[in-house]
Amino acid sequence: MERRIGRLGTGLMLLFLALLAQLTWLQVINGPKLANASGNTRNAVRDFGQLRGSMITADGKVVALSNRNPKRDSKFTYIRDYPIGERYAHLTGYFSFTYGTVGLERQYNAVLAGRQGALVFSKDKFEQILNDRVEVSDLTLTVNDSVQLAAQEGLAGRKGSVVAIDVRTGAILAMYSFPTFDPGPLAALDQKSVTAEWKRLDGLDNDPRLARAWRQVYPPGSTFKTITAAAGLSTGIASVDTLYPKLAELPLPLSTRPLKNFGGKTCGGTLFDSFVVSCNTSFAQLGLDLGADKLLGQAQAFGFGKRIPLDTSPAPAVSRFPGLSFFDRNTPAIAQSAIGQSEVAATPLQMALVAAGIANGGQIPKPHLVARVQERTGAVVTTADTGTWITATTPEVAAQLTEMMEQVVLRGTGTRAQLDGIRVAAKTGTAQTTPGKSTNGSTPKLRSHAWTIGFAPVQAPRVAIAVIIENQDEVSSTTGGRIAAPVLARVMAEALRVTAP
Repeated sequence: MERRIGRLGTGLMLLFLALLAQLTWLQVINGPKLANASGNTRNAVRDFGQLRGSMITADGKVVALSNRNPKRDSKFTYIRDYPIGERYAHLTGYFSFTYGTVGLERQYNAVLAGRQGALVFSKDKFEQILNDRVEVSDLTLTVNDSVQLAAQEGLAGRKGSVVAIDVRTGAILAMYSFPTFDPGPLAALDQKSVTAEWKRLDGLDNDPRLARAWRQVYPPGSTFKTITAAAGLSTGIASVDTLYPKLAELPLPLSTRPLKNFGGKTCGGTLFDSFVVSCNTSFAQLGLDLGADKLLGQAQAFGFGKRIPLDTSPAPAVSRFPGLSFFDRNTPAIAQSAIGQSEVAATPLQMALVAAGIANGGQIPKPHLVARVQERTGAVVTTADTGTWITATTPEVAAQLTEMMEQVVLRGTGTRAQLDGIRVAAKTGTAQTTPGKSTNGSTPKLRSHAWTIGFAPVQAPRVAIAVIIENQDEVSSTTGGRIAAPVLARVMAEALRVTAP
């Protein structure tokens, strides 16, 4: 009998310890993650209808604010409003009673709501408590509305994204994606209308709530040749004068299917000239010469596989380059990956940072959306954490890449990125996409993503930009230059104007 009681006691003790461990995991270790999950509406319910700080662009446009509710008998004193909703929806996010928060509304919820929190030490214990003061804070964004507008107008209703960064500080000057949505209806007081709007958005193709600029990855196509070239130059496996044979297609090891240039064109020559005309066979051969390990190492040095430290929530998607085991099973994919195809995938933000790193002598800056947080009293709560995020390459290699990218604009595939009196460096890309299934059984038409990344002015870079326009009917080596480069030029001109010394 005593043995049974002892076993029962031991079992109960083990169950208690398991319960304690689970509670510790939920509240201490995983608590912050659960608290900040987009589906957790607790914070929104607590603060909904209360005074909340505003969001203001670098040039003074208010993009989020709280207006007093005209209905005096309502339990909600304030209504959240987004005056330029669709242009900033993915940046501001929304503040919804029913669906929680995303974007800057979520990332900076504590300071916007005036609930910064404090660590309090008492005589016999210490505990972290919530500060009940209501000194709401405003966010001054790094985004300039005239640059954001240029990005919106440049895309002109086409699905895609534009990211513009100040290479000197990492400040995001513009970050716009289309399709977009109006966050105002999701912040409404009438929850039936909120639910109806959510269901409407759910029913749309290409979810407009998706922040494509940093939450979606795409094959980067030939823009990735900047990284492949950096790997060749950094390792000494190639120089700008290394010669590659002039080919229309390159035989691949362990494969009966060669890698072809667009349209069966023949190209080759030096690495420098192959870069300028975006020759696939030359860069596929360089990838094979480098091997998967060196390509992977250089991609990681530029930020692939790392979480970009952008101050928004949810965090940016991680750009990816396949691990070495993938190539053990698929050797031809080394050549395909070297030209930004196969399983290589990047966010537009990532590719803007690639351009920024080259412009900045190999140093990629920390990107950020908020320049400062300031209380209504005038006290500055915090300012942006600027500086270097990672070192991608050496100044010498960055300078060589810059020379090649400038020639892309002067005489290569990126001539439509030219600006009068300004030296621009760029790299175009056409990323072929896998066609979907046809409804009538016919072979679907090939489509492509049109890319251009670049920076300016070459002699003293200030701005780096990435542009992607998705699913274009045109599939050629010049698609990126025809379609995306003019958008880069338009946004670049405005970004340089507002960042002029």
